[in-house]
Amino acid sequence: MDLTSIQEVFDRVAKKQKLCCSKTQEVIDRTLHEFEAAVEHLDVTVDRSPEFRKGILTDLQLKLTEIAPVNQVGALQKELNTTVSKYGKMVDKAFNPDIAKAYREVESDSHLINQIIVQHFYRMGLFESGDCFAKESQEPNAAAALKVPFYEMYQNLGHLREKNVEPALSWARRNRQALEAKGSSLEFRLHQLQFLHVLRTKGRIEALEYAKLNFTPFAAEHMSDIQRLMACLLWANRLECSPYKDLLSPSQWDKVALEFTRESCNLLGQPYESPLYVTLSAGSQALSSLLKLATVMSSKKQEWAALKQMPVEIELDNSFQFHSVFACPVSREQSTADNPPMLMRCGHVLCKQSIQKLTKSNSRMFKCPYCPFETSASQCRQIYF
Repeated sequence: MDLTSIQEVFDRVAKKQKLCCSKTQEVIDRTLHEFEAAVEHLDVTVDRSPEFRKGILTDLQLKLTEIAPVNQVGALQKELNTTVSKYGKMVDKAFNPDIAKAYREVESDSHLINQIIVQHFYRMGLFESGDCFAKESQEPNAAAALKVPFYEMYQNLGHLREKNVEPALSWARRNRQALEAKGSSLEFRLHQLQFLHVLRTKGRIEALEYAKLNFTPFAAEHMSDIQRLMACLLWANRLECSPYKDLLSPSQWDKVALEFTRESCNLLGQPYESPLYVTLSAGSQALSSLLKLATVMSSKKQEWAALKQMPVEIELDNSFQFHSVFACPVSREQSTADNPPMLMRCGHVLCKQSIQKLTKSNSRMFKCPYCPFETSASQCRQIYF
């Protein structure tokens, strides 16, 4: 059962709950109305005989017996509980809680895993947690080389969030050569934010001097941006109402902070996302497929733990695609330099070794596994992704 079906059942449960609540409230209101009416009659007939007042209470009892609030509310609650119970069973069936079935016993290096965990703490800015884990795991040197640069990165990010550009600019100047080699525009973007800050706080003259001093090295590649910034001088006291108000958007600071984080990680030779986070996220997406595969293999009395490679392809989001790969639809193996993907005349693609198995010589014709078209190995061409 897919998530859409579960959502539809949940909507029905929610609708039933609202209906039950509405009907229960009606029963309570009706019961309360009869009590209030009886109290009002008793107040009016305070001087009447006891038999008359007893008659009012008898009538109230008859009406309450007719309404039967306890029975009505109980029936409604029982009906709701039945619906909720069915939904719970459906969720349990759709989401198998026994994720241990997808577990495989594999050899692992505990020292390497500890280093990855410590590095993850440092990458997330949790330096005290990283130090504590390194101490308790007896890995004092785990990712120690990354602690200082990541600490500096988070300090600079903290200053950027407080609209203080100078620390990040100082870092960009020290790494200007490496940033230029990558074609990064980070230093200019930081100068842009500082220029606008100077313009709004110190006025046109100070902003113009700042531009003359810092924009010249970037004129060749960022002339159009510099021209927009110079036009801001005409709107110094009313930038919020100018055609350049987009430059004041808080998103500009967020974009620069993100770019600064990416460039910092890149110069450290580290990916932007934590490897541990990426691994766990990919694993959580693949978990349902792995559980299904393990269940199917178990029913066929095949050993899940004995597999050397996955017999099926695990679909992941595009965010987990870091480079182009091709898996041969025949052999299920990924292409390599020695086994590249080959394009057949019909348009289908197989790996070279699969084609060689289909034909014993380059002149022999063979039928495509996916269409009736026939071709030969000599007619296939290597393709590149």
